[in-house]
Amino acid sequence: MTGRPHRPLTNWHRTHAESLTLGERAADWLRNRMGSWGFIFGFTAVMAGWALLNAGSAAIDPFPYIFLNLLLSMLAGMQGAILLIAARRQDEISAALAQHDYETNIAAKFEIEELQRIAREQLAILRRLEESGVLTGHGGETSAGDAQRRDAQEDVRRER
Repeated sequence: MTGRPHRPLTNWHRTHAESLTLGERAADWLRNRMGSWGFIFGFTAVMAGWALLNAGSAAIDPFPYIFLNLLLSMLAGMQGAILLIAARRQDEISAALAQHDYETNIAAKFEIEELQRIAREQLAILRRLEESGVLTGHGGETSAGDAQRRDAQEDVRRER
């Protein structure tokens, strides 16, 4: 059994989650937040607030909101980078999970082949027993005559 692969018995997802670095956790957290309705509603609220704040005569960034455009451009650049990091991480996760599935399938294949070999051996033993007359084919039970014949043979052996 030394060359036989062993089926992984760990929960891959839990093991993977425990191995994440702080940066990977942050990328996943940001990806999950940026891809949500909460982000869209919050972003819309910030944009409306900015427009209201800068609508008066004491505006920090009067219309056409040049400073806001600069901030949005920086935000878009950062979002793109964060989403690329998260996509690359997802590819790594998919590849690792596929490798885990492959190893599990190979181990299961060997186990199934072993069970098939055992079943073939058991079937061969049953056939030999039926051919020798020990089994009659009635659900594996022996007939009364077979039992009496064996008892008589054992009695003869004991007498000798």
